[in-house]
Amino acid sequence: MRLSKERKDLRNALFFISPWIVGFFLFTAYPLLMSLYYSFMDYNIIRSPEFIGLENYIKLFTGDSMFYKTLSNTFYMIFVGITAMTAVAIFVSILLNNKRIKGMAFFRVVFFLPTLVPLVILAILWIWILQSDSGVVNSFLGFFGIEGPGWFASPTWSKPSFILMGIWGSGNMIIIYLAGLQGISDSLYEAASIDGAGSVQKVFYVTLPMLKPMILFNVITGIINMFQSFAEAFIITNGGPDGSTMFYSLYLYQNAFQYQKMGYASAMAWVLLLIALAFTLLLFKLSKRWGYEE
Repeated sequence: MRLSKERKDLRNALFFISPWIVGFFLFTAYPLLMSLYYSFMDYNIIRSPEFIGLENYIKLFTGDSMFYKTLSNTFYMIFVGITAMTAVAIFVSILLNNKRIKGMAFFRVVFFLPTLVPLVILAILWIWILQSDSGVVNSFLGFFGIEGPGWFASPTWSKPSFILMGIWGSGNMIIIYLAGLQGISDSLYEAASIDGAGSVQKVFYVTLPMLKPMILFNVITGIINMFQSFAEAFIITNGGPDGSTMFYSLYLYQNAFQYQKMGYASAMAWVLLLIALAFTLLLFKLSKRWGYEE
């Protein structure tokens, strides 16, 4: 009787999750496996795929200088951009966690609102803000006699411009850090005060150690999002100037849909998956040294 009830519960459960199961196999598992299959093919959509073995991968690593340039650009955004966004998000979340200031809920909403702006609108907005001749930022700098840079039009300032955009839209990171801060017991800060710790010392010896799980989560998701970054660069610079914003996902898109090299793009996608997996496993391995005891 009990076994029959368990089978009935299992049948009902499978019935209710069947739409997700069908969707997973149709829209996730099947495309994933097909991309692996096409990565060993010479395939341009128009004609039938032709098996070429590891030629796409060999060409990617030995005959495509743009591949390494896109990796360099993407790694710059990861190491410099994620670091900057993490530092700013933690700093802002600490400020927003101040319970003694009235109206703090309003400021929390203000910092979260940019995350609700669609990517296309976001890109157009920042084109206007960072225009070299009439943009808001350069006009403001002009009041102080400072000549602003070319921002998106400059190979030197183009990637920092995208980092600035990322910092402006880091509301999700701020909310997660804020939730972590509110879970830290006040007794830890009181104990630190008794030991003579100042405000800065409390941040480094209490706040940051207790935020390590949130930092790990935000860094991993930030790295994955950075590897997938496409829309902003496609709309604003299309990889320019001088290839300075040709990020990996944008180059993958160009190979697939502009150059019609679907097999080559599939190989790029699997290399991207392995790189992202390596970053994630490395961070999880390092996180074991970041453990803390409550």
